[in-house]
Amino acid sequence: MSDNLPKNNIFKVIGASSLGTLIEWYDFYIFGSLAVIIGHQLFPGDAGASALINTLAIFAAGFIVRPFGALVFGRLGDLIGRKYTFLLTLVLMGGSTFFIGLIPSYKSIGYAAPILVLILRLIQGLALGGEYGGAATYVAEHAPKDKRGFFTSWIQTTATLGLFLSLGIIVITKNILGAETFGDWGWRIPFLLSIVLVVVSIYIRMKMHESPMFSKLKAEGNVSKNPLKESFNNKANFKMVLLALFGATMGQGVIWYTGQFYAQSFLENTCKLDFNDSRYILLWGIAFATPFFVVFGAWSDKVGRKWIMLSGMLLGILFYRPIYQMFLDDTDYTKIEQTDILSVTPAPVTSILIANSTDSLRTVSTKVMLRNGASFNKVQTDTVSATKGILLGKEVVKDKVLPKPVFWKFVGLIFFQILLVTMVYGPIAAFLVELFPTKIRYTSMSLPYHIGNGVFGGLVPFIATLIASFSGATPLSGLWYPIGIAALSLVIGAIYLSNKRDENIND
Repeated sequence: MSDNLPKNNIFKVIGASSLGTLIEWYDFYIFGSLAVIIGHQLFPGDAGASALINTLAIFAAGFIVRPFGALVFGRLGDLIGRKYTFLLTLVLMGGSTFFIGLIPSYKSIGYAAPILVLILRLIQGLALGGEYGGAATYVAEHAPKDKRGFFTSWIQTTATLGLFLSLGIIVITKNILGAETFGDWGWRIPFLLSIVLVVVSIYIRMKMHESPMFSKLKAEGNVSKNPLKESFNNKANFKMVLLALFGATMGQGVIWYTGQFYAQSFLENTCKLDFNDSRYILLWGIAFATPFFVVFGAWSDKVGRKWIMLSGMLLGILFYRPIYQMFLDDTDYTKIEQTDILSVTPAPVTSILIANSTDSLRTVSTKVMLRNGASFNKVQTDTVSATKGILLGKEVVKDKVLPKPVFWKFVGLIFFQILLVTMVYGPIAAFLVELFPTKIRYTSMSLPYHIGNGVFGGLVPFIATLIASFSGATPLSGLWYPIGIAALSLVIGAIYLSNKRDENIND
């Protein structure tokens, strides 16, 4: 670092970078955490399961455009600097999130509702594509080389903490307003609150100095004139981009999104857990596992990045199916005996007239309490026809509350999955930074990261749910997608990656 350049305290650098990045992840993940409720708001009431799949598709669209954001903002970051580029991404992300909270429902504006949300979701994806590379590069270019894994791992905690924050605010808001009010309009509050967090982060980031390595390049007149061309037309550099993607970030991405997002979706939509239970399980798992981002980041400074990341992939490949089978087995309430039941409480029967028809839907719901502390609702919706009589619907068991021992068992299973996330994700920023030279680092590291995470990883909830919905598929069929991608990345990484650590990045 040049003596005449501003010297930022490394912890202030980490704090300012991490806060903004955490808020961007919070903004990005609220949507996924509320997919079921948002699906009911954006699509017709009779859309059924397709509403969830369509909503997950909109959620996935934000991931798909992340690589384009990486190219656009990566180029800006290598041309004008790290600081102002990820300041711009923060404004775009925060504004988009706020406006999603204002979009009217399908009942008010029809299919314009999902279209408008899709547009805002695409802007979110573009913004996030530029944020992470900037923050990781900014911290790495301030950090001493023998502690680069340790210091950049603090940026890595922000993705999981952003999810934690979004889940926490959602649960608190729902408990204050009640389930009905939250499902009607209260779900908008977490989106609208984002604007307050963004304003605070913008204020902090405005006071930050530029990265010393970029400032040095700029002072010497060595800033890249065409970062995209230098990143991808250079054969050696492009080879490193592809290797980073297929040997590291692709596998890391599916481990990340399986262990957190798909886990939540599976518990809520396949196992039919109670809304709060599914989120409390994830919150506890995140709380216990998050410190290990820093543990594995620091460890990678001593033993290298490669084998820590690949070990996380291998463990996911081996244990995902047994873990999710346990989720299914422990939430199977079809085999309970009469002696297990403590009480049965019928709810009032409701009847809703079907639009443009003389038929109506009659819903019969029963609350069942078990002696071990578990409970669930049995819900059956029948069609009452003036001409055909009563057409009985299928009874559904949902809103399952787990007994305490099973609840904590699930927390342990989620903790283990997020522990694997910390293994693959904790060292990845340092690993990527060390692959590329300063003048094109923002662009070069952002693209493989966001293809691996945004496309391969971000599509896990959508593709896995879609696969599991096919005729003849089992609830575990969707896991073959992340297992297959992780296995491919493991093989490529084991053969071709070098075990980098403490590389000199001052070039």
